[in-house]
Amino acid sequence: MKFEGIYTPVITPHHADGSIDRDGFAAMIEHLIDAGVHGLINGGSTGEYYAQSMEERVEMASLAKDIIGDRVPLIVGTVAIRLDDSIRMAEHAAKIGAAALLVGSPPYAVPTERENALNALAIDRAADLPIMLYNYPGRMGINMGEEFLDRVGRSRNFCAIKESSGDINRVHLLARDYPHVQMSCGMDDQALEFFAWGARSWVCGGSNFLPTEHIALWRACAVEGNFAKGRRIMSAMLPLMGVLEQGGKFVQCIKYGCEMAGYYAGPTRPPLKSLNKDDKRQLEQVVHVLKRTVAEIEAEELA
Repeated sequence: MKFEGIYTPVITPHHADGSIDRDGFAAMIEHLIDAGVHGLINGGSTGEYYAQSMEERVEMASLAKDIIGDRVPLIVGTVAIRLDDSIRMAEHAAKIGAAALLVGSPPYAVPTERENALNALAIDRAADLPIMLYNYPGRMGINMGEEFLDRVGRSRNFCAIKESSGDINRVHLLARDYPHVQMSCGMDDQALEFFAWGARSWVCGGSNFLPTEHIALWRACAVEGNFAKGRRIMSAMLPLMGVLEQGGKFVQCIKYGCEMAGYYAGPTRPPLKSLNKDDKRQLEQVVHVLKRTVAEIEAEELA
């Protein structure tokens, strides 16, 4: 499978009581497909999978596929502490006809690279689908190092990696030593660097509410090879990325951004709490400037 373009980890809208708003979820998916994103991820951290029961995770994967049909690829997240739960998600993804899996390291357990690779290979055997690995040591506690990559490389299904370590040397390592593994940007403030090193896709939570702007950066760099334009767009987006990453309020900011865009997102589930007024005001100001600036850059290119 070739991963090209913007892949959005879709939020899970909630009613005020914390229950899932399935109509809101459907509206978000329709909005993203209409906006032109290239693929959708269900069961990512932006979708609050960690706050869902396994029954909810299975149901939401099915619902996502029912809504999407075959219009864009659906990638199903399998991250779980228990291998049995990851396998259950993988098997269900295959059953519903998902295009690929998102496979991360099991949180909290801190396995060795060999143990982590065997865990990933077990998930692979359960579904036999293309796999995008998810390297996020900041959340999982471990890195998908060279031993891990060499071991999972024995299966043809491990064809991509969402790199979210924040270590630019990892980008160099992947581009130089693992060119057969498609590198996907998983660190938003390094998107320009990822594209410069050959990444063809970007998994970005912010594209839930700013798909046009994220697509503009991807197109400038990965399609047009116009890094002068890309630097201008990236410069305009960096304040947003700073707001999203500060203070552990990433999901809350994404959901409020969706509300700003006119789509119901509702509250986050515990332990997360909604943004305060100052946080909302800051996000509103940053988004307003970003949208105006990127629109001006795009208009100049058309003039």
